[in-house]
Amino acid sequence: MKKATQLFASAIIIGILSLSSLQSNAHCEVPCGIYGDSVRITLLYEHITTVEKSMNMINELSKQDSPDYNQLVRWVTNKEEHAKKIQEIVSQYFLHQRVKPTTSDNEEAYKKYLKQLELLHNISVFAMKSKQSTDLGHIETLREKVHNFEHVYFGGHTH
Repeated sequence: MKKATQLFASAIIIGILSLSSLQSNAHCEVPCGIYGDSVRITLLYEHITTVEKSMNMINELSKQDSPDYNQLVRWVTNKEEHAKKIQEIVSQYFLHQRVKPTTSDNEEAYKKYLKQLELLHNISVFAMKSKQSTDLGHIETLREKVHNFEHVYFGGHTH
């Protein structure tokens, strides 16, 4: 009976841990070696397009004589969620796991490292700015920065 109780308790703990791991969106931080860099780039572009559509819908709904506030709130929430996902991919995936710190001993690698940091920081900042407004200029800048990061990260190779 004691062994059955221990097995049952273990199964519950494993179940709880499994459910809590579903919260991880960008990628786990376990050194599994399974990375989908090109998938993350594609996701960044997809989130940018979603933020752009949200901005356009917010602007369109706001111009109506009798705006549907429920829909406005939904589009604002959607915009914020996808901008946050951009920041999570930048931080949790690229900065924490993929862009490796480099010293200035290797000048070429160090320049690439600094450029990647600069671009990732810009992507994160413009994702934040896109949360704060409906300025479509931020979308243009986000796309440009992701494109530049993609080029620097993959070194001109197709991914």
